[in-house]
Amino acid sequence: MQKICRKKPKVDYDMSISGIVKSIQDIMRKDAGVDGDAQRIGQLAWMLFLKIFDDQEKEREIREENYISHIPEHLRWREWAGKDEGITGEKLLDFINNDLFKTLKELPGDEAAVQIIRNVFEDSNNYMKNGTLIRQVINKINEMDFNRSEDRHLFSEIYDKILKDLQSAGNAGEFYTPRAVTRFMTEMTDPKLGEIVMDPACGTGGFLTCTIDHKQNNYVKGPKDLAILQKSVFGIEKKQLPFTLCVTNMLLHGIEAPSQIRHDNALRGGTNSISDKDRVNVILTNPPFGGQEEDGIEKNFKANLQSRETADLFLVLIIRMLKPGGRCAIVLPDGTLFGDGIKARIKAHLLEECDLHTIVRLPNGVFNPYTGIKTNLLFFTKGKPTEEIWFYEHPYPEGCKSYSKTKPMRIEEFEPEKAWWHERAENEHAWKLDFKKIKADALSRAKPHWDESEAAGAAAMNLEAQVRSVTKDIAELKKADEKKNKKKIKDLENQQRQIQNEAVALREKAKLAKEAGDAVYWHIYNLDMSNPHQAAAEKRDSEKMLKEYKTLLKDIAEVRDQLKQELMNALGGGAA
Repeated sequence: MQKICRKKPKVDYDMSISGIVKSIQDIMRKDAGVDGDAQRIGQLAWMLFLKIFDDQEKEREIREENYISHIPEHLRWREWAGKDEGITGEKLLDFINNDLFKTLKELPGDEAAVQIIRNVFEDSNNYMKNGTLIRQVINKINEMDFNRSEDRHLFSEIYDKILKDLQSAGNAGEFYTPRAVTRFMTEMTDPKLGEIVMDPACGTGGFLTCTIDHKQNNYVKGPKDLAILQKSVFGIEKKQLPFTLCVTNMLLHGIEAPSQIRHDNALRGGTNSISDKDRVNVILTNPPFGGQEEDGIEKNFKANLQSRETADLFLVLIIRMLKPGGRCAIVLPDGTLFGDGIKARIKAHLLEECDLHTIVRLPNGVFNPYTGIKTNLLFFTKGKPTEEIWFYEHPYPEGCKSYSKTKPMRIEEFEPEKAWWHERAENEHAWKLDFKKIKADALSRAKPHWDESEAAGAAAMNLEAQVRSVTKDIAELKKADEKKNKKKIKDLENQQRQIQNEAVALREKAKLAKEAGDAVYWHIYNLDMSNPHQAAAEKRDSEKMLKEYKTLLKDIAEVRDQLKQELMNALGGGAA
């Protein structure tokens, strides 16, 4: 057995965060079993979980005299990874694959900590094939003591950098929301100490960690408050990689047993499974958009609100999950704002059940390089219908034309929105939509069409009843003596066709009238509103340019006439 003998180095707090991350990634790149950023992050996730979990257990062993670990002794990080002289090479690889993973995936017990461990290892993988390289990664991780505040602070930055790398890790980018966005949404929603906060599509836990930081900075005053905080954040994540990263993130942020993070699909039970006890005070989330759910998931939602699109179903679910007076901030794409059909019905449900008071329109590229789709931040409170909606168009910072991995959105950019939030007035970026007035106007204009449709439909129904009656009479005449009643039958058949044609015409009239009413009414649920101040500015600019153009044409004409006159004078002089 090859032994690694080394003295543990002290952490260099001046070392760049990027340098530490890069050194770990460089080691993993040498391993043939790890392919791409997503697998590198997945590999690191379970290793960090065990290291942080073990450091927290060390702390609990000091605080709690009879503390017993839920992990078998020989599988605890300190036993196989934390010693100065640790196993390496093929022996380490065999231990991880055939003992560590197999045992922790099937760890017996119903305790919260056991369930967390099982869930973390349930679908995790050891991608690395080289035991010596694994030991090198372990040695890097062992430079951190997560019970030291300096190490914890340093690694919090490292961990966020690791999570940020998900943005460029293919489809895994959907699990990371830029920290400027999560912080702004959390601060504006302002979850209080005792309020239950849920993210039903929690990804790597960005909104939950922002909530923890927000409560600690604003509401936690002592140990009792900290105990309340521990039980106030909940999350659900469908995919294994972000679930593991989220659980580790919770441990890193002081949540000792993050059993409130479930490895599940929040949409699976639909709205039918949510009772009053399941409802929460605050929801902060960025659900996946652009994708579709597996067959049958939508059947657990009301028939008029069923959709296959993931973001649509999450919006319906969230409305149901909120308590009366509950608040939500959610990231949604432009497609949700301008979508019609089922999307319009879902928005109508939202605006009837909740007060959608604010929509912050983000520019392109906030989620680069994962997606360039334009997104919006919707803020609403459950309990009363929407009467007015404020829009705020977030501009690029001065000198910036787009965001990128190296030039991401910064929290400082939201300072104008924060200053405007509680003292709202229209300005070059903000405008208000009087939705109550628009809806009332649309209803008054759509009602005559709907009334006409209803009347035509009722008339058609009456005629269809006559058709059935005539059909019955024809059948009775045929049964009695078809030959003798031939003329009567023929007259009734002509009458039947005439009535049927009138009924069909009325049905078409009812359909067209309803479509006309719907076109007037449902258009109000297109919330893809352009900035009217920008449009006015562009109009002023175009009017100014047109005026300048006309002046230029006039000047050109004058110069042309002057040159023409001078030429004629010159030619006239030459002839003389």
